[in-house]
Amino acid sequence: MSLTVTLAILVAAALVFGWATYKARQPYEAGRPPFVPYLVVQFVAVLAIILMAGHLVSLLTGKPFTGRLG
Repeated sequence: MSLTVTLAILVAAALVFGWATYKARQPYEAGRPPFVPYLVVQFVAVLAIILMAGHLVSLLTGKPFTGRLG
């Protein structure tokens, strides 16, 4: 992926996380649970942010992550 695509996905995931946080904090009607589990949406967005941040570091430094053993 290019730098532009990585940054676009990173920003999109941050916006989705913000939207899910906003929606999760709104009160809901009693007896009618929310249709979308916003905590799961937040988790997926944070996962995407972490992955894109790691990929961004790889793109900017020119060295891929090799882990602790590599």
